Amino acid sequence: MMYALGIDLGTTFTAAATWRDGHTEVASLGSRAAVIPSVVLLRDDETVLTGEAASRRGLSEPQRVAREFKRRFGDSTPILLGGSPYSAEALSAKLLRAVIDDVAAREGGHPARICISHPANWGPYKRDLLSQLVRLADVRAPVSFTTEPEAAAVFYAHQQRIEHGALVAVYDLGGGTFDATVLRKTEAGFEILGQPEGIERLGGIDFDAAVFAHVRQALDGKLAELDEDDPAAIAAVARLRGECVEAKEALSSDTDTSIPVLLPNMSTEIRLTRAELEAMVRPTLHSTIEALRRALRSASVSPEQLHSVLLVGGSSRMPLVSQLVGAELGRPVAVDAHPKHAVALGAAWLAGGARQRQPQAQGRQVPRAVPVPPPAVPPQQQRQPAPTERRPQQPTEFVPVVNAQGGPPPAAPATPPRGADQPAGSPGRRAKRLLLVGAGVLVIALLARAGVWAMNRDNTPGAGADPNTTTTTAPKTTKEKPQVPADEQCTDAIKSNERWVCLTGARFDGEELVIDYQADWAGGTPNINGGFHLHIWGSDGTAPPDDVMGTHAGDGRGNWVIKDQLPAVLSAADVAEVIGDEPKACARIANSEHQLVPVDEGSYGTGNCVPIER
Repeated sequence: MMYALGIDLGTTFTAAATWRDGHTEVASLGSRAAVIPSVVLLRDDETVLTGEAASRRGLSEPQRVAREFKRRFGDSTPILLGGSPYSAEALSAKLLRAVIDDVAAREGGHPARICISHPANWGPYKRDLLSQLVRLADVRAPVSFTTEPEAAAVFYAHQQRIEHGALVAVYDLGGGTFDATVLRKTEAGFEILGQPEGIERLGGIDFDAAVFAHVRQALDGKLAELDEDDPAAIAAVARLRGECVEAKEALSSDTDTSIPVLLPNMSTEIRLTRAELEAMVRPTLHSTIEALRRALRSASVSPEQLHSVLLVGGSSRMPLVSQLVGAELGRPVAVDAHPKHAVALGAAWLAGGARQRQPQAQGRQVPRAVPVPPPAVPPQQQRQPAPTERRPQQPTEFVPVVNAQGGPPPAAPATPPRGADQPAGSPGRRAKRLLLVGAGVLVIALLARAGVWAMNRDNTPGAGADPNTTTTTAPKTTKEKPQVPADEQCTDAIKSNERWVCLTGARFDGEELVIDYQADWAGGTPNINGGFHLHIWGSDGTAPPDDVMGTHAGDGRGNWVIKDQLPAVLSAADVAEVIGDEPKACARIANSEHQLVPVDEGSYGTGNCVPIER
């Protein structure tokens, strides 16, 4: 029977849920729990283990296991498994493939549709990599994407009635990241307001590290005495880390717990209370509250306007989280019984068609600054630009030109009829007034020309003219062709590079930005996954500079999108994020590490810009 699948690839755990006949349920991925660890292990025979099996085997083969690699998503530095390099995207693709196959085996067939969630603050670069991840996993079913907070809000809306127009804040504290997002309920589902706020390296694994540090301090140096190359010691420390995780989770429902310590050089227990854990994490949790307040300000929403605050993610089960959020915002706090499953269940609703899906990603955010079209103008008042017009033309004077033979100038265009309700200051009246002025100037110019012609005729030889008299004629003036701005020129210097790109056109219809270009890839094929490709961004021709549009710029880098197809197509969400209301699109060549390719002079002049037709 047909079913749809929602998948939440988390930093520490991965969850899935199915939709069938208007109902959703959590898909059991593990033998001990519905969720599985987001862990991948490469065996000696190059076969891959995922989930619980990878986590267990990783205790004895730590050099072959990868954990928490979602934090490395988009990082060009490879992750080594048994000496073999893997990107975070490639590891995520193997985990995704394993989840789909596992569910298909349990359901008796593959899903008809799949929806995959991602953090709300992921930009076009990481969203493009997510699309490549799906291709690497060889997923055959149609796949859509949604933001994690939208998926959580959709699931919440199916548990509790939310009126259209109601505002909901999502506080998502997962294993590796934190996200704060404000959403509005619409007839079609939810839309994101303002700019989601996130803290990329803050989550449950940081709290686990705090508990482990507490144990290390209590052991008074015993851990430092262990041989780092001893397999028994390595396995013992890995078990101890697992015990710290279980202790943290236990304190969500208990007030104290004990952490067993079984090391080669000692055996003991360390007591940990909820008060001690809360003292460790409270400063970090305050930073999440500040991020939530920034998200509210970005959406122009006050706490009093919120219907509720939805807590999502396994770490949000800590009692201190709901206490702080409720006390700071003064709004009802909704904590799901299984916050690890909320995102997957919401994604399953979206995959199953619980609401009308938007083109491209399900979780497209509503940008804060979107160019607003001008008010509609009646047809008789519109000035139609020439079909090839690409930028505002230089103003021209309404002065008739008499051709070199003294003939009449080209006929003026007919004036559109002025409507009865046309205001005095409308474009139609101004055009008519200018034409009347132009006609008057034309008459004067013709009379002046006639006088000059008569004087020249009387002064010609044989007509009584003085042969020593020299007649001068005013030089013919020609209108100079507008110069192409330097940033738009496809110069020989650009084409002298081994690889180059010249943008030739860009058209945005409100849904997609289509960019045409010519390029030379030095005989190779562009590839955003490990090869040369394009970095595209919005600009006014001078700012932002090209030298910040690659990973070589470090923390000061700008915001770009990566493309390897011709033409390059950007979704409306991509346009809102990397183009905005900038008048031009620019492109340069980038390498496999997403660094711009420099030219001989040390600059990055491997491409140009082009105006955007909107």
